[in-house]
Amino acid sequence: MKRIMYWLNRAFTAFDPPLLALLLLMSVLGLTIMHSAVGGTDWRFADQSRNFLIAFVVMWAAAMVPPPTLMRVAPFFYVMGVVLLVGVELFGETSKGATRWLDLGVVRLQPSEMLKIAAPMMLAWYFHRNQGKLRIADFLVAGLLLAVPFTLIVMQPDLGTALLVFASGFCVIYFGGLSFKLLAPIVVICAMGLGTLVYHEKEICQPDVNWVLLHDYQKYRVCTLLDPSSDPLGKGFHTIQSMIAVGSGGVYGKGYMKGTQAHLDFIPERTTDFIFAVYAEEFGLYGGIMLLVIYMLMVVRGLAIAVKAHTQFGRLLAGAMSMMLFAYVFVNIGMVTGILPVVGVPLPFMSYGGTALMTLGIACGLLMSISHYRPVRQ
Repeated sequence: MKRIMYWLNRAFTAFDPPLLALLLLMSVLGLTIMHSAVGGTDWRFADQSRNFLIAFVVMWAAAMVPPPTLMRVAPFFYVMGVVLLVGVELFGETSKGATRWLDLGVVRLQPSEMLKIAAPMMLAWYFHRNQGKLRIADFLVAGLLLAVPFTLIVMQPDLGTALLVFASGFCVIYFGGLSFKLLAPIVVICAMGLGTLVYHEKEICQPDVNWVLLHDYQKYRVCTLLDPSSDPLGKGFHTIQSMIAVGSGGVYGKGYMKGTQAHLDFIPERTTDFIFAVYAEEFGLYGGIMLLVIYMLMVVRGLAIAVKAHTQFGRLLAGAMSMMLFAYVFVNIGMVTGILPVVGVPLPFMSYGGTALMTLGIACGLLMSISHYRPVRQ
């Protein structure tokens, strides 16, 4: 009976009120803009409403799991995810040139989504186990733990998901104590590489030039970012039309369901990757700032939970989940506004799709679990 009462009490106290209020606001906003993007309450709006309900249940379930339990299952969760990624490489289903799904007969999985949670959990577990005695070798091991799923996801190819897995995992490594002095050479090399890319754009973006480390479609996305007008009706169409929609919204926007770019079908993928273009056209600069403020408050709340966490595992995991949300927003809005290449990253709680909502629901549930956890004093 005591155990039942414990779980009942935890079920009704699992939520973090500030984070829950922000999530409810984002849910209303997300469904509102989805209603406009699809032009009414068709099957996509109904599906997205169902996806929000499922994500809420998943978030609630994750919030009820205490951090010590999460820490115990982290290695098994990580190993299972990596094994499934290897299974995708060997037996996965290919669709639109990418092999991302694994059919297990009973269920069809996209294991790369699992690693958005499993990789930072594993790294948080690793740094928790080695806190107080970290050496450079430990950071190399952590880098290897992150490199394995990152490489397997890039091979699918799914660069967008790989970047999100890398971002959340790298945040754990950095928050775990990685010195910025070790990162400085990498930052300098990346800056020099980007400068070289921009300077020699016309030469290296020629069709006969092979980018060894990237697929052709990824090469064209980068080249389109550098010069969208080079193929305005082809590879640059997405970027150009989304930028037109964002700019046409002006300061105040055209009004709800009055966006011409969206409702005349000029914006591609307007319910998924480019839904921010629909939002910006209808609500303008003020609406965009409001949306960014809400996202900022969610990230700040997550980082506040990380600061107050009672264990190293909780601090690192909460920090990673918060920065993963930031990476989602930064990459999506960056590609819609033309400052980043198109990589297929959805906008949190706005883009259509159940998989991303499930992942975000679990992430927010983990934040709530860490927020309410209080170690039992012996």
